[in-house]
Amino acid sequence: MKRNVLLLLASLSLAVFANGETAPAGVYKFSKQIAVPGGGWDYLSVDAQARRLYLSHSSKVVVINLDHAMIEGEISDTPGVHGFAIAPELGRGFSSNGREAKASIVELKTMKTLSKVDTGENPDAILYEPSRREVYAFNGKGKSATVFEAESGKVVATIPLSGKPEFAACDPVAGLVYCNIEDKNEVTVIDAKKHEVAKTWPLAPGGAPTGMALDLAHHRLFVGCHNKQMIVLDSDSGKIVATVPIGAGVDATWFDPEPQLVFNSNGDGTVTIIREETPDKYTVVQTLPTAAGARTMALDPKTHAIYLPAVQPEPAEAKDAGTPGKRPKDINVLVYTLEKGDGK
Repeated sequence: MKRNVLLLLASLSLAVFANGETAPAGVYKFSKQIAVPGGGWDYLSVDAQARRLYLSHSSKVVVINLDHAMIEGEISDTPGVHGFAIAPELGRGFSSNGREAKASIVELKTMKTLSKVDTGENPDAILYEPSRREVYAFNGKGKSATVFEAESGKVVATIPLSGKPEFAACDPVAGLVYCNIEDKNEVTVIDAKKHEVAKTWPLAPGGAPTGMALDLAHHRLFVGCHNKQMIVLDSDSGKIVATVPIGAGVDATWFDPEPQLVFNSNGDGTVTIIREETPDKYTVVQTLPTAAGARTMALDPKTHAIYLPAVQPEPAEAKDAGTPGKRPKDINVLVYTLEKGDGK
């Protein structure tokens, strides 16, 4: 079964671009998969310097060595974990534990939990803001953001939000934190110094925003929306400068500044890859087949590889026996790498 899945993914990744899409100077292709026992996952995070991938995995965070494509260890006691933020200069990581309304502060080297911080209800996305060395836990049910000091764990602010927060990004130079408000179809802009909402930007024609990424050099904010559109905003003014079609069920959006590519991972089993031709012009260059339900994603900025978790298909004999659900489905982290073209 595993071999069949590998062959299918590899062959799909060689598919010719459809609908007149423009081919980039290279294409993303399936490379390998990393097996992770047990089911359930959410966000992934990459520490490019330490060569680690952190995968939120039910009640723990699985730590994967990127260079050797193998599990290195785990961070335990993170009930209902959604995300994991990294502060490399502090040697610390931070998990949002949705089921206990807390965030864990973790020593990265040892993978040991140092302390926990009380947050609002169901912390989901979590973000490290490096200029002030603060962590933002975005509380889904609490409709707020809990801000605490990365080193001490001291809560410095609770910021009310207009609705359910989803993913977030920050501009340390501008001192701004951006967050999608999924049920209001808008972006909230937070003043990181004042710890208060500074602006609110509507996303229409985008609807149900989830993924978010930021091009710091060109001041462009990319927002993946569930109505199959990626909205591009000027991160200074909030003006919408472009809309780009993407797949269905997007959950994660990433930007790679070196090749100027934006990635949207979609639950329909595709990644929509978009090139930033200019700050105001965007072209879909590849629709990469992945696996059904592979909706979250992380990017390794060093190698440009992307990582997507997907449930390993259940063996046919288990379905025939009528026993699905008794055994947790395993996860495969699918790895796709950029293969350079010949420049023609």
